[in-house]
Amino acid sequence: MAKGKTSNIADKIKWLIAILIFSAAIVGNGYYTEFAFLYRVLAVVALFILATVVLSITTFGRGAVKLMRESRTEMRRVVWPTRIETTQTFMVVFGAIVVLCLFFWGLESLLSWITKLILG
Repeated sequence: MAKGKTSNIADKIKWLIAILIFSAAIVGNGYYTEFAFLYRVLAVVALFILATVVLSITTFGRGAVKLMRESRTEMRRVVWPTRIETTQTFMVVFGAIVVLCLFFWGLESLLSWITKLILG
C-alpha cells in the first residue's frame, strides 16, 4: 500500500475513535445520572480533551494546530486601538444607531398615519 493511502486510513480510524469518545461522553452523561453532577462534568471534559488530542494527531488536526499557532503569532502583531480610539468609535456607532432608530421610527409613524388615512 502507498504511504498516502495508509495515512488516510489511519486518519479515518483516528476520526472514528474520536467520534466514539465524544459519543461515549454524551451518552455516558445521560446514562449515569445517579452520579454527582460534578463528576459527570469532569468525566465529559476529560473525554472531550482526550478526543481532541486524538483529533490533533490527524492530518487535519495538525493543520488546525498549526493555524492556531500562526493566528496567535499574528494577534501579537496587531496594533490594538487605544482606549480613547475605542471610546470615540463606540460613540460614533452608537450615535449612528440612535439616528437610524429615530429615522425608522419616524418612517414607520408616517406610513402608519398614511395607512390609517387611506383605510380609515
